Amino acid sequence: MKRVVYSLYIDIPKEDLDIFDKNLLKDGAPPTNYITKQQLKTHYDDLVASKQTYALAMGVEFKMFEYDLNFMNYQKQMQSKYPYLTAYNIVNFYKIHLLYELSKEYDEVLYLDFDVVPMKYDNFFEHWDLSKGIAVLNNNDRRTLIENVSDTSQTIRSPSSKYFNAQAMLFEKGLSSENDVINTGIIGASAKHLKDLKYFDDFDNDLKLMCDLKDGSGIFPEKVLQYFGWDNETLFAVKLKEHKVPVQWLDDKWHYFFADQGFIPEETILCHAICKNFDLCWRRLND
Repeated sequence: MKRVVYSLYIDIPKEDLDIFDKNLLKDGAPPTNYITKQQLKTHYDDLVASKQTYALAMGVEFKMFEYDLNFMNYQKQMQSKYPYLTAYNIVNFYKIHLLYELSKEYDEVLYLDFDVVPMKYDNFFEHWDLSKGIAVLNNNDRRTLIENVSDTSQTIRSPSSKYFNAQAMLFEKGLSSENDVINTGIIGASAKHLKDLKYFDDFDNDLKLMCDLKDGSGIFPEKVLQYFGWDNETLFAVKLKEHKVPVQWLDDKWHYFFADQGFIPEETILCHAICKNFDLCWRRLND
């Protein structure tokens, strides 16, 4: 069994950062993406080392992907074909593209967002039998009821936005609109299930559908439509349902969503530091 862990760090130029969602901006504060950019750069060495150490502890290879010629070519092709995609959209589709590229060589692949910090060295591949399904987290508990959606209640990146967008796509495909809000910050998958997922097999039509839905749909009111976009996690949710691919849901130990709680539970194995408070992660590791 050939396995690999990989991560991706794309230092998006400041002028290309997607900062224009009004609900991502806070009065008197720099845009969230500016803060993220600086934090990832500041903690770069430790973030790479933490993943290298984790892969070494499991006895598997580790690969780090960055802003290189391969990414630049991918970005150029995507911008040429889909000019409406932001740099953020392209980076997130690229990480799925890499999942498929690695699955040509490896039987099982574990992806970790660059802001994921392994806190313990429990073996992911031994704990999760990837022959039983793709291992990801769902953010279903973070959805907002449609009646509570307003002009200021969320952003294009909110779990509810992705859920309603996936609902609309599934409905247009003639399928049940029930879906799960997928978080692709950590993904464990076998080559077989990635093939079954067929993520990119109908990509042109899927993105066209996303455009059509964003321009207007009879299903949802404008207050919901305004949050539709071209999100890799929305499409992931659609493909799981469309092709009936089995899923295993990661729990808090294996994908701890570290937002604004101010602490990391002792049992945490993989910490997704979306708050970018890496100093707390390093303190915990050094305790």
